[in-house]
Amino acid sequence: MHNIMQTVALLEVSLSCAVLIILLLQKLSLKPWPSSVKVVLVLILANLFFWPLGLNLPLAGYVRGVTGDFSIVTLLLLWGSLFDSTKPIPNGVKIAIGLIAIIFYPLALGLGMTDPYALGYASNVFLVAVILVAIVCAVANWSRGVWLIAIAIIAWSAHWHESSNLWDYLLDPFLALWAIGSLLGALYARRKAKARSGYLFRPG
Repeated sequence: MHNIMQTVALLEVSLSCAVLIILLLQKLSLKPWPSSVKVVLVLILANLFFWPLGLNLPLAGYVRGVTGDFSIVTLLLLWGSLFDSTKPIPNGVKIAIGLIAIIFYPLALGLGMTDPYALGYASNVFLVAVILVAIVCAVANWSRGVWLIAIAIIAWSAHWHESSNLWDYLLDPFLALWAIGSLLGALYARRKAKARSGYLFRPG
């Protein structure tokens, strides 16, 4: 069972590295790539990351040693962005992730008397709270959020990763950094556009 989990984790990291490389290359390209080309490139790169290729560990093993396992939410958002980049994540969702991370990580690291990370160990209260968040996503007409949370809960129930804590299936530092960085980038772009608009329409 442990070997199966290790293999699954390496596959996830391999696919994630491949998808991230394709996304970066796509940004440098002047034309969008067909989905079929992306799939082929992802499979090729994922193979390069997954097999040892003469090393003690596959490249994915070294990456995992630095990053750890990604949350299910991060994996689904990252993989989905390769084929569904036309539907951006709502800013409200990014704000919620950023605020949760800002509160969660300091407390989980011992700043204060409360440890929210402990709630992730089979706490019915926390599970109900997560389900309520999914309901809010449904009411807000963000069906992707409902699916993200549902799949994360299913993966946690099936012990898909080595961790038995629900938090590790919902949130990780990379998701938090992405949300906060994306918001800061959007704010900077808006200020830049506003300043440019003011300059263009300045009297005289």
